[in-house]
Amino acid sequence: MNPTDPFVTAFRGKFSGILRWPQLDALWQMLRQQIDKQWFIYAVGETPPDLPASREQLDVFLTEVHKLLHEEHNEDYCGIVYADDCDDPTFIKIFDPNNLGVVCGFSDNPPLPGWILSTRQPIDLEAALPPPGNRRRWWKKWVGAN
Repeated sequence: MNPTDPFVTAFRGKFSGILRWPQLDALWQMLRQQIDKQWFIYAVGETPPDLPASREQLDVFLTEVHKLLHEEHNEDYCGIVYADDCDDPTFIKIFDPNNLGVVCGFSDNPPLPGWILSTRQPIDLEAALPPPGNRRRWWKKWVGAN
């Protein structure tokens, strides 16, 4: 995979956090009302979709992910959804509440989101952005491997 792929470039772009639950409600409502955009729903770690979601699939996904985020991110703030443009998004990262790591702030190797909504066809992010060599090899010193 090419780390300069347009999807990877968009993934590494500038994002704004959706900090409050009402902001997330408004974002989901905006997506539901956009009839001119087609969205790919990508569960990171799964095979990226070849086709954008239907309006019905998008609606079901938004309903279910909203429910999951509220149930598993038991905070009075959201802070785990990021959009490239809150007024006219084309790329949205949704982090899994059970695998947050260093989502906000700075990290050279932040965790991958759990799900991505994108108007651009996704590629396999795990293949395009493998962990650095020291993260792949650290365990060897514990098991005596070279």
